[in-house]
Amino acid sequence: MNASAISRGIILFGHGARDARWAEPFERLAHKLRVLAGPDTRVSLAFLDLMTPDLPAAVAAQVAAGCRSITVVPVFFGQGGHVRRDLPLLLDACRTAHPAVDIRGAVPVGEDDAVLDALTAYCLRQLAG
Repeated sequence: MNASAISRGIILFGHGARDARWAEPFERLAHKLRVLAGPDTRVSLAFLDLMTPDLPAAVAAQVAAGCRSITVVPVFFGQGGHVRRDLPLLLDACRTAHPAVDIRGAVPVGEDDAVLDALTAYCLRQLAG
């Protein structure tokens, strides 16, 4: 895929962990998004701590690939300090570094009703055993 074919990007932003296996569900989610989003969308991961790439590096890579619109999706269950304090500062730094690119942050995935419905269904399936 050439850079001119990519117009938008989505970055799944997680905390990160020392154990590389922690990222496996995020990698599976990114793969599913790549399949469904189509060739004009670049999907990547970024981490706050302990893993790479960090958010500025992930944004820079998407900009270099031709993305003109980037959505950062915090793959957090709620809005703790990292989402309320750290993420806005990172997003502002990315916007300053790439002023020609529309960079927006989404609400954490755990605050979306559809995600909560999916989690509820999962819990109920566990009861059914």
